[in-house]
Amino acid sequence: MVLEGEGKMVSATEECVGPMRLTQEPIQVLLVFAKEDGQSDAFWWACDRAGFRCNIARTPESAVECFLDKNHEIVVIDGRHSQYFEAEAVCRLVRATKPSEHTVLLAIVPQTPLDQEEPSVRPLLCAGFSRRYVENISVSACYNELLQIEHGEVRCQFKLRACNSVFTALDHCQEAVEITSEDHVIQYVNPAFEHMMGYHKGELIGKELTELPKSDKNRADLLDTINTCIKKGKEWQGIYYARRKSGDSIQQHVKITPVIGQGGKIRHFVSIKRPHSDNNKQVQKINRDGDHSQSESHSLRHRDRRKESVDARSISSRSSDAPSLQNRRYSSVARIHSMTIEAPITKVINIINAAQESSPVSVADALDRVLEILRTTELYSPQLASKEDDPHTNDLVGGLMSDGLRSLSGNEYVFSKSTLPNMSQLAIPVTLNDIPPAIAEMLDDEDQWDFNILELEAATCMRPLTYLGLKIFARFSVCEFLSCSEATLRCWLQVIEANYHASNSYHNSTHAADVLHATAYFLRKEKVKGSLDQLDEVAALIAATVHDVDHPGRTNSFLCNAGSELAILYNDTAVLESHHAALAFQLTVRDIKSNIFKNIDRTQFRTLRQAIIDMVLATEMTRHFEHVNKFANSINKPMAAIEESSSNSEGSDNEGPASIRNSPENRLLIKRMMIKCADVANPCRPLELCIEWAGRISEEYFSQTDEEKREALPVVMPVFDRNTCSIPKSQISFIDYFITDMFDAWDAFASLPGLMEHLSENYKYWKGLDDMKCKSLRPPSPP
Repeated sequence: MVLEGEGKMVSATEECVGPMRLTQEPIQVLLVFAKEDGQSDAFWWACDRAGFRCNIARTPESAVECFLDKNHEIVVIDGRHSQYFEAEAVCRLVRATKPSEHTVLLAIVPQTPLDQEEPSVRPLLCAGFSRRYVENISVSACYNELLQIEHGEVRCQFKLRACNSVFTALDHCQEAVEITSEDHVIQYVNPAFEHMMGYHKGELIGKELTELPKSDKNRADLLDTINTCIKKGKEWQGIYYARRKSGDSIQQHVKITPVIGQGGKIRHFVSIKRPHSDNNKQVQKINRDGDHSQSESHSLRHRDRRKESVDARSISSRSSDAPSLQNRRYSSVARIHSMTIEAPITKVINIINAAQESSPVSVADALDRVLEILRTTELYSPQLASKEDDPHTNDLVGGLMSDGLRSLSGNEYVFSKSTLPNMSQLAIPVTLNDIPPAIAEMLDDEDQWDFNILELEAATCMRPLTYLGLKIFARFSVCEFLSCSEATLRCWLQVIEANYHASNSYHNSTHAADVLHATAYFLRKEKVKGSLDQLDEVAALIAATVHDVDHPGRTNSFLCNAGSELAILYNDTAVLESHHAALAFQLTVRDIKSNIFKNIDRTQFRTLRQAIIDMVLATEMTRHFEHVNKFANSINKPMAAIEESSSNSEGSDNEGPASIRNSPENRLLIKRMMIKCADVANPCRPLELCIEWAGRISEEYFSQTDEEKREALPVVMPVFDRNTCSIPKSQISFIDYFITDMFDAWDAFASLPGLMEHLSENYKYWKGLDDMKCKSLRPPSPP
């Protein structure tokens, strides 16, 4: 007899396997208990609480019958009373069925008396059980056990089942697919690959690529070029000659994609191959149909050997009975090549293509590499050596400058948005004149670079942003510019500060206040002040205030890997920065009491809003080197050249440098550079502040690594493991890679000798600790 009871109905959940999103119905649980007792009731109610569907079977026969009908994800078998049935025998019966391959079997075992040794789980595992549960009739204990199984074994089994559909697709794919391990051992080939190469998969799987015969038609250094590219985690595609089993060489278009796996390392390489011979015919046909000249035909054939030309010109139907479709495709491709719309980079590429035609092979190959570099989207990002050279730098770059798409996980991190505060719940703000004397005295020094923001944090009970904001905004006449009252500004500052997470060790309102202080300090510098108008100044102060509002204490890479709501909303691109900017305006306009923009006209608001958004987005690190290089090339170098020229000429004025600084494009670069430097100015603060900020950001990264390991997510920055990390090394890498060049450029413009002196001293401090092999913030105390 089978007793069936349905738990509370819940909606189907979704699980991700790579980019594939699959729907999972509510989990089904089968309880195999010979009689009803406290333990069976506890699991029944635990299933009900979890929203799982539950069946109960009283005999081994009915258990197998029910399992074959429902295909449960979890089967719980009572192993406490052998007089009714043997739990191991029931387990073997279930395991003998085909659907049990992806099922978790849980054995209920009696508690062991304190004076007896714990029995081994090996017999249970050998019988086919996945795990055991020691008798405990607490509903919460059973509920926790079921949740752990769901989030562990069940999800893993679900992903394994989903993989069958992926391999089915690969088996029917018309392109040849080969999957190898990180050591280039063949692990999978599809039937199309077997047909193309003439091998049976049994002859290939388990062999290293080096064991297979190679064609002698490839360039001597081609394999080295390919390996160098894919070992960096970059995709390679191009033309390659492979040798079939018969000994013939076949020209293929090959795309090799590294697959990042556990630990953020390359675990597999996926190669997609298709014959290339038909492509040349298509190119020649296009040339004939288009009545091109002989030289143009030669040019197309020459460019066709390069990877960028293949996809555009090798469109061919796989079916021979579709001539009209082929003709339409030929016509479309021909029209594409007759287009005259060209971007500057396209013109550069065309010039290089033309130069290749009359160049020796060695020069043409070198220009090929130039084209490969020009086609990357990361023209301004330095390429690092292998991870082993400097893991701290590589992890910082990977964590701060990528969108985290190393390897998506099925685990979902749902971002907990701060509740928007109700204005009636906010404390009545004080006026600037009513600030407590101790705080007012601290704020008297806010115009000094050595201002101690951490003392203000303590004195204001973690509300430094409101107090410092009132003082700085008054100094820059922000209320007068916006035509808003001081009460509106106070309310706005409190709303913004309330939406920073005080629980974050680093990205909290104290960091925002620190960035606001640095921005105000920079705005008072002569060249900066002379380059910007008041709207720029107001936009910069507001952007600094809101630039990290509602920051979760996790990086963009983490949110993308976890499939967070924000990452989905912003398409894995500048996720946090987009959220900060959007939320800042939502918070501002939602209540008239805190809307500092309510009295300015539409045109001025749009200009101000655009400037604020642009500055907040500039704090995103993926474009760090682009911003720094543009600033250096558009402002530093032209100004230096003009100043040098002026020094050699009598009677020259300073109109030249001013005109460079004041152009709209360069004012934009100055504002971006200013907030970027303010955002990461910690290494340029006095040593004690530098040390404290280093500890705070390290703790935040440690916490992220802890959660990544806990949730089985890719670890974005493995060196930030709280048990092994060297904080001095991480600071040295951060200064070397991100800070030095940027502040050199900013100092050359704004003249900041005090900051550069702090930077030098702090760098020496971290180097000293590293030389001592000290991994902590401070040197060990003397014995």
